[in-house]
Amino acid sequence: MTLAPLLDASAAIQIHAFSAIAAFGLGIVQLAAPKGTLPHRAVGWAWVTLMAVVCLSSFFIHELRTWGAWSPIHLLSVWTLLVLPVAVWRAHRHEVPRHKKAMVSLFAGALVIAGLFTFWPGRIMHAVLFGPS
Repeated sequence: MTLAPLLDASAAIQIHAFSAIAAFGLGIVQLAAPKGTLPHRAVGWAWVTLMAVVCLSSFFIHELRTWGAWSPIHLLSVWTLLVLPVAVWRAHRHEVPRHKKAMVSLFAGALVIAGLFTFWPGRIMHAVLFGPS
């Protein structure tokens, strides 16, 4: 394992990757920790901020090109940016089941599933974990 491929990447990729890694870690904490507490709210706001950074930084990354400069991951970023404020609003309105469903879905889809694709051979995170191919 070496961080060299990531550290050699563009600033947008570095910001995107390190924000996603931090969001993943905080997401695990959120899922395991007690809900409705002040720490849950504080960590939640940090997580939402990191997720916004992950999504916004993705618009400056054009490694995969499906439609011109864009790829399906950009659609996921748009979707996440739309769902994040709705999920926060659900918590504000004490609609806990809907808040939980949205946040767990974002964690699973936008971080876990999308994150697994970053380890595909030829991608930067594959080189980080397994070395250059």
